[in-house]
Amino acid sequence: MTENTSKKTTRNIVVTGASSGFGALTVRALADAGHTVYAGMRQTAGRNAPAVAELAEYAREHGVDLRAVEMDVGDQASVDAAVERIIAEVGRLDVVVHNAGHMVLGPAEAFTPEQLAAVYDVNVLSTQRVNRAALPHLRAQGDGLVVWVGSSSSRGGTPPYLAPYFAAKAAEDALAVSYAAELARFGIDTTIVVPGAFTSGTNHFAHAGHAETAEVVAAYEERYAGLLDQVAERLARLTPPDADPAEVARQIARVVDLPKGQRPFRVHVDPAHDGAEEVFDHGDRIRVDFYHRVGLDDLLRPA
Repeated sequence: MTENTSKKTTRNIVVTGASSGFGALTVRALADAGHTVYAGMRQTAGRNAPAVAELAEYAREHGVDLRAVEMDVGDQASVDAAVERIIAEVGRLDVVVHNAGHMVLGPAEAFTPEQLAAVYDVNVLSTQRVNRAALPHLRAQGDGLVVWVGSSSSRGGTPPYLAPYFAAKAAEDALAVSYAAELARFGIDTTIVVPGAFTSGTNHFAHAGHAETAEVVAAYEERYAGLLDQVAERLARLTPPDADPAEVARQIARVVDLPKGQRPFRVHVDPAHDGAEEVFDHGDRIRVDFYHRVGLDDLLRPA
């Protein structure tokens, strides 16, 4: 890590899934805060070439260090190459932000097992690929931060027709909680950021996938007519008109700038208040109490 003239610590950061949505907002917020930020995305010379050009233009206009890096989180070789490039260019990696994700809509039964596996791959297995590439560097440093962008759907009020996504985000959260304890003695901090449902300002619903088994979808439509279209509409009713998805990015930037060991374990950004915060708070208190009871208190904070 280096320091600028104001003595603020600047960090080298990689954010996955940064071509749009929370990821695109986050890389800009972190760069604006003075960090060197790598925006991980796939097909940087193809489908996401416009996003790469927009990042470059933003960096020029704002005088920040914001760089796109080819990173397909579904491909270990691509992830490894991205981390190797970062280390080669700036010497170290300080912060990993797990943001890549994909939503699907439809009755759970209508998704094939292969579709469920694909949702888990993007939302869960991708984090393992990135961790296996990045954590050896953070462990060797005895320092670092892993930020997991989760979802209030893991614990809050959950509407139907989003089961594969909700299940995957719950799995991601469980993985993040376990990793937090296992990384603590290496001096690596963990924060889980929990956004609620933002039905505008991101592409989650617009780019959502759909179930493949048409006859099952049709059977559900007989009893749940119109529900597929109503899910986003009803979630939108719960969300205040001034809900700003950029607040997720601002909270991530705030956490990154906090001192090691003083970062919150979990940060909620849920304008609709779907109840997840209360349930997570209870579960996190039980986690802390359990670690006290088994004599592993030191795993609750980075060494």
